[in-house]
Amino acid sequence: MLVGFEAATAIHARFARAGLEKLLSPGVSGLYSPEQALERLLADTGLAFRFVSPSDVVVDLKRVAESVDVITSVEALAESPKYAQGQLETPQTVTEVTRRTIDEQGVTTLRDALRNVAGISLAAGEGGAQGDNLTIRGFTARNDLFIDGMRDFGSYYRDPFNVEAVDVLQGASSVTFGRGSTGGVVNQASKAPRADRFLSFAADLGTDQTRRGTLDLNAPLPRLRLGLGGDTAFRLNLMGNENGVAGRDVARNRRWGVAPSLAFGLGTPTRLTLSYLHLSADDTPDYGVPWLFNQPAPVARTNYYGFADSNYLRTAADVGSVRMDRDFNAHFSFRNQARWASYDRSVLISEARLAGAVTPSTPIDAIQVTRNQINVSSAEGYLADQLDVTGRFRTWFADHQLAGGLEGSRETSSPSRGTWSGVPGTSLVNPDPSQRFAGTFAQTSSVRAMSVTGAVYVLDTIRLTSKLQLAGGLRLERFDSDYSQNVAPRASYSHLDRMASWRAAATYKPARTGTIYVAAGTSYNPSAESLSLSSTNQYLPPEKNVSYEAGTKWDLSRFSLRAALFRTEKQNARETDPENSANVVMSGNQRADGVQVEFHGSITRRWDLQTSYAHLNARVTLSRFYPLAVGARLANVPADTYNFWSTYQLPRRWQFGFGGNYVGARTASSTTPYDATTGLVKQAPGYWVFNLMATRRLNEHVELQANVKNLTDRYYYDLLHPSHIVPGAARSAWMGIKFRF
Repeated sequence: MLVGFEAATAIHARFARAGLEKLLSPGVSGLYSPEQALERLLADTGLAFRFVSPSDVVVDLKRVAESVDVITSVEALAESPKYAQGQLETPQTVTEVTRRTIDEQGVTTLRDALRNVAGISLAAGEGGAQGDNLTIRGFTARNDLFIDGMRDFGSYYRDPFNVEAVDVLQGASSVTFGRGSTGGVVNQASKAPRADRFLSFAADLGTDQTRRGTLDLNAPLPRLRLGLGGDTAFRLNLMGNENGVAGRDVARNRRWGVAPSLAFGLGTPTRLTLSYLHLSADDTPDYGVPWLFNQPAPVARTNYYGFADSNYLRTAADVGSVRMDRDFNAHFSFRNQARWASYDRSVLISEARLAGAVTPSTPIDAIQVTRNQINVSSAEGYLADQLDVTGRFRTWFADHQLAGGLEGSRETSSPSRGTWSGVPGTSLVNPDPSQRFAGTFAQTSSVRAMSVTGAVYVLDTIRLTSKLQLAGGLRLERFDSDYSQNVAPRASYSHLDRMASWRAAATYKPARTGTIYVAAGTSYNPSAESLSLSSTNQYLPPEKNVSYEAGTKWDLSRFSLRAALFRTEKQNARETDPENSANVVMSGNQRADGVQVEFHGSITRRWDLQTSYAHLNARVTLSRFYPLAVGARLANVPADTYNFWSTYQLPRRWQFGFGGNYVGARTASSTTPYDATTGLVKQAPGYWVFNLMATRRLNEHVELQANVKNLTDRYYYDLLHPSHIVPGAARSAWMGIKFRF
């Protein structure tokens, strides 16, 4: 009954469970809105519909569909019991990148998904750490990545094949997420088993030599219940991916992943979910091009300075979780989640550095580069248990929404590093990636580090009237770290941090669909945040940060609007004496002021738009060792970031999408922003990148999709590091086919 509806409206419609398609419909003809047409199609069938997006509708049994619609009318944060309220009532900037957006844009990495969030800028891999590296609202967030509310500790590049949505919570979030989270956190909500049966498969081919396949299978298992009652379901996600990088001829990415999960008791007060994620990668890595004084070296986009046959980046992430959810009644529930994770990494990467005495008058074709070899092998481990409790109750004067919990974790890291001498150099202008690798290796470090964390937190939201509510939270955290260096000069260090973070907010609701709020909170960055200590920082207390935010949120009939003003201050940044690297003090101050605006929704029934803009003034405000840097912009923080993604539904099941990203100019370093030779700011220019999408639904089960990325073939600098810059991919085109059953 839905095939004709889809053809006439270009709205994708599906049944929530098998067998419903066999029910007879009275049909409909005439000029109606999509809602009116569905009402007539389903009249007297016992079925009801609900829109899950402006272009997707689900049909289910009337009682089930109506109950789900009531539940989803309050937009909840994806897989996060730490916030008892929906996004509208949460006094903090929260941006969700949905599965729909990920699929429409052909996103295959977490960092590409995050391009949809203003206020985020991406950074290149470092000498000791590769993988996803980013800043949020001016401050690094490399250690602030989470899966289903628990820390995702490893240094690897994440693929969203098993992700339902990505939530970005901006502003200090230490009360709920722990150490770090100065500018915010990124939470990946995993795909979970559901009660309905479906199978989807997608295959993509690209001009950048992309070959990608994904499978998503969900199967109810009615005979397997473990005595919990309700529904039992199994879900399996598979991914295989190989691709080059357009314009970067040697770089190549190869990865595969598998993510099974099993859920018991769906639809009941007690639910048990077992899940596992494995993601392996074997890449030919790319550290881009070197800086030439205060700007990226003006060389061809295709220049590759590594050894094509010898450089590698191999990672493997294994994450296993057991989660128990229990709803005691309509007012109290708890979740206990235990996780074991292992992250392995093996790296040999070439980083180009200028060789010899180079001056601005040196002809560029006479400049040679050395190939600094970054050689690391490491194994990281994570073992944690997290208990979260949410409750709603009333005291004599107000209603309370309480979120609290206990957390305990052990993180381990065992990296080994070495240096290579006698490695052949190459030309800056005409590098030779086919050159045979040679050199002499010497191990420089073998580290064993462990941190044990124990924490308790509570966050209470007090509704004083129907329009006014106050919120307050406190977290007490104990972070105990041990570090040993087992290669001469041998050394061992230990440090204990006790941190107390707080958060406070006031929210006013002038209408049912809108809120106005003010909020403040603190966060901490301990010296061993990334499981590294040394003689220079073993006695230093954590860096302390204070954030302030004022904003408003509106969820209207067709769209949502968010706006916020914010300030984050780092009150005691660590600084290393340039004359004595053993002298590290906490004498620097940094501040990020900004404004952020977001719009998500429908301009018309066929036209959807999501867009966001952020302006950041992030500066060094005090520096003992680098007084000339006072007033300099913080590293990798553009003044302006903007993105938009717009889709339009056409008749005959066609859909078109168009979007773009703007990233302003960024500097490479905060404390030493000026090039020593030219005296100019060392920065990469800003850029625009545009993308295009078209889909054609052949029938209820098959859809074709084409994507063009970097439509104008812009040569831009995407990932920054003080020693190198990675250019963005050139123009590429993808064609894919999707099957849904």
